[in-house]
Amino acid sequence: MIDKQWASAAEAVADIEDGASLAVGGFGLSGNPIALIEALLAQGTSGLSIVSNNCGVDDWGLGILLAARRIRKMTSSYVGENKEFERQFLSGELELELTPQGTLAEKLRAGGAGIAAFFTQTGVGTQVAEGGLPRRYNPDGSTAVASPAKDVRTFDTAEGPREYVLEEAITTDFALVHALAGDRHGNLIFNKAARNFNPLAAMAARICIAQVEQLVEPGELDPDRVHLPGVFVHRVVEVGTDIPKRIERRTVTPEGV
Repeated sequence: MIDKQWASAAEAVADIEDGASLAVGGFGLSGNPIALIEALLAQGTSGLSIVSNNCGVDDWGLGILLAARRIRKMTSSYVGENKEFERQFLSGELELELTPQGTLAEKLRAGGAGIAAFFTQTGVGTQVAEGGLPRRYNPDGSTAVASPAKDVRTFDTAEGPREYVLEEAITTDFALVHALAGDRHGNLIFNKAARNFNPLAAMAARICIAQVEQLVEPGELDPDRVHLPGVFVHRVVEVGTDIPKRIERRTVTPEGV
């Protein structure tokens, strides 16, 4: 029997070396693998290239790695909730590959499915396709590294000829993901919105490390409820159901409305 359980988050991330590439699940603060992120912070790994929808906030999620200067490059679709991210990017300390959200999701999925690249209409006619989008600034505000131009081709569609831009798939050395439940074989179930980018990040990595709130024996999960099969997961760490979970912006309806 394949047993993928690891005793602790620290042991599970111990071989993530300086300069490694990571795909990290989460959307805003939902579904963040915070125990694995904190373990990575504690062991001092630096120079990381991270692919994630966003970089958390200043004091939570990937934001704690960013504040400790552990991240060299981010590939993300949204970066607007982190002031330290803004400061590091504009000062030339951080490289950013800004990617449309749906394109980012498909780049991860394609990487996991063994698809090298794909064509999409998203980004045609913009700097996403034409290049020149700043990825890293010089301290004086000039552009140090800009995005390259991408291949654009015309395809016949039901609406007539349309232009599409070529996007390359993403694969990474490791993935860090959070799940509601998992078994010792690595099969995972996610909870509602916390599913978000977690399955896609897991698929794209050579080694996927999953923190789960509840770990059960093989056969206890309903196969029809499994969102990600264990073939994509290599290490599982149980973190418990009382693990802290942050709400980015709590919004409630006034009573009586």
